[in-house]
Amino acid sequence: MQTVKGIVARAKGRPVTLEEINVPDPGPGEAVVEIQACGVCHTDLHYRDGGINDDFPFLLGHEAAGVVEAVGEGVTNVKPGDYVILNWRAVCGDCRACRRGEPWYCFSTFNATQKMTLSDGTELTPALGIGAFIEKTLVHAGQCTPVDPAASPAAAGLLGCGVMAGIGAAINTGAVGRGKSVAVIGCGGVGCAAVAGSALAGAGTIIAVDVDDRKLEWASGLGATHTVNSRGRDAVEAIHELTGGFGADVVIDAVGIPETWKQAFYARDLAGTVVLVGVPHPDAKVPEIPLLDVFGRGGSLKSSWYGDCLPSRDFPMLIDLYLQGRLDLDAFVSERIGIDDVEAAFQKMSDGDVLRSVVIL
Repeated sequence: MQTVKGIVARAKGRPVTLEEINVPDPGPGEAVVEIQACGVCHTDLHYRDGGINDDFPFLLGHEAAGVVEAVGEGVTNVKPGDYVILNWRAVCGDCRACRRGEPWYCFSTFNATQKMTLSDGTELTPALGIGAFIEKTLVHAGQCTPVDPAASPAAAGLLGCGVMAGIGAAINTGAVGRGKSVAVIGCGGVGCAAVAGSALAGAGTIIAVDVDDRKLEWASGLGATHTVNSRGRDAVEAIHELTGGFGADVVIDAVGIPETWKQAFYARDLAGTVVLVGVPHPDAKVPEIPLLDVFGRGGSLKSSWYGDCLPSRDFPMLIDLYLQGRLDLDAFVSERIGIDDVEAAFQKMSDGDVLRSVVIL
């Protein structure tokens, strides 16, 4: 066992604190990873504010890259010294999704068996089974995906959650392809990643929608062909106007509130696809829409879990595209901060001042 420093949320809505944390030596199937960088994601803020569950105290952080320090018995997929991105979909290979050949939906993903603890022995709940606002973390070995070590940790780690969620929402869930029209509602980190993924897939028209001109500028830099500030213009009308009156083939809701989901529903073309990737508040309800409209418009209404990604397939591919200059992951890194700056980063994120603050360890 070793003792390191990490960021903990002790109670709902309270500021996070830097604590001493005990990290066990890896047991069977586990790995200890020395964290090099970890992005500050909205999901961490949801944990802090009690929007996920009440299993406090939480060890926050999950968008991380680092180097494997040690592995436990039976681990064969990684070894000490491997440069890895951490993931929260450690595919089991045996659940009903995996057995039917859809491991990107794995319903029984693995986490470490042992618990990291505070210095007084209190067990911690790691965010998304990772807990990476910490110098070293304990995870299941299946949560480690080796990638090319030439990739910057600050950029690479973002594939661990938000950027992968957005890119995957476009490419994997929405099946965006050459010449398709796409609208993305909400252009924070996940929405901008959906824009970048749509551009990467060869979409012809990519419409970015937000109420903040700064975010629309970020989206333009990542591949949006048109922008709509919906504070002063009806988003549905604008998307129809920009797609010849038809609506977009794929509309991605990266906000996750009833109003934006309803906009996405009506902004798509006949037989078009709606993808919900923004995480809704637990109290949010599907807006009232006539069932005849659901039937009459056809198409698909989908939710995107983690961009429906398969880490072993998608992380190395996207890192290769990044190193080839075809995917600008660096554009998502708004600032590099220290581990004790996480609380301030939450405020910047809430204010819309950053795409991602990244903790450098």
